[in-house]
Amino acid sequence: MNTNIALLVPPAAPATKWGARIVGGLAMAFLAFDAAIKIALYGPAVEGSAKLGFTPSAVVALGALELVMILLYLVPRTAPIGAVLWTGYLGGAICVHVQQGDPWLSHTLFPIYVAVMLWLPLFLRDERVRNLLVA
Repeated sequence: MNTNIALLVPPAAPATKWGARIVGGLAMAFLAFDAAIKIALYGPAVEGSAKLGFTPSAVVALGALELVMILLYLVPRTAPIGAVLWTGYLGGAICVHVQQGDPWLSHTLFPIYVAVMLWLPLFLRDERVRNLLVA
């Protein structure tokens, strides 16, 4: 009986891993920018968040939370935990957009697009995640 989960699925090809790193890197760059403008209390970020009902102190707290989740996602050992936390955070964003009556394709579904950009690279480069989802 094989108890080593990493051996249940074949490893990804090098080109696949590089493609996954590029897509994941783009997602991380976008999310890092989002966290930075929240922590810096950049005008448009504060104004947009105020329209959604968030105070400036809540905006900074959300930016700090995003930074923690980014760090978790970037460390290979904790990347699945980071992805799960991001999924919850992005689910909350969907709820806020639904509650506000925002347009579906451009606003409400945007967190799903980001989640795909987080999970697809993780699935392609991490055998543990592939085993969980394929097995």
